[in-house]
Amino acid sequence: MSYSRFAIYFVPPKGALAGFGARWLGWDLLAGATVAQPDVPGLAAITRRPRKYGFHGTLKAPFRLADGRDPEGLRAAIGVMAARCAPTRCDGLDLSRIGRFLALTPVGETGGIERVAATCVRDLDGWRAPLDAAELARRRRARLSARQDASLTRWGYPYVMEDFRFHMTLTGRLAVDEVEQWRDIAAAHLPDLPAPFVMDAIALVGEREDGCFEVIQRYALTG
Repeated sequence: MSYSRFAIYFVPPKGALAGFGARWLGWDLLAGATVAQPDVPGLAAITRRPRKYGFHGTLKAPFRLADGRDPEGLRAAIGVMAARCAPTRCDGLDLSRIGRFLALTPVGETGGIERVAATCVRDLDGWRAPLDAAELARRRRARLSARQDASLTRWGYPYVMEDFRFHMTLTGRLAVDEVEQWRDIAAAHLPDLPAPFVMDAIALVGEREDGCFEVIQRYALTG
């Protein structure tokens, strides 16, 4: 299959957490297929924006391949990087409010997760095509700080390095008076969350012609 963009995600392996995420969002990253959502009024609407990305934690944001680069070479480069990058863990995951959306976020020491993300951003940057003027302008509508704007220019994404915060998105932007209601609903559907939370693999994902992302290949972190 041909992909317009690629990204590096943490994608939970098959199991209760991955199954919850696929059902909640209505899209299974691992299978590359739609999934029936729970019969919850309004769920399809609040998950519309994150649905196409699937249930994941971003490590390197979606990017187009640079001129002269090809998917086979990218896959090989990720394999080399993963073999040099050590796995990590933290105490667990928690359901959190981030501004006006909900996500699962890590509990405890997150330095190892940040190290993995920074490695993905740095080591694979040579495979990323520069952002065009329209992409830069769209990102800058978010009122970036000076450091975030510098990261946007340097790395193609503003929320990296010091501004990176690992999260697994569950909703789009919610109305202020609906956040806590949806938090309660999400909590009622969550499986037992992993404790500890282990990041011992990463995934290369691709954006399909229909705009949805799917897993292309998983890589164990063995450094």
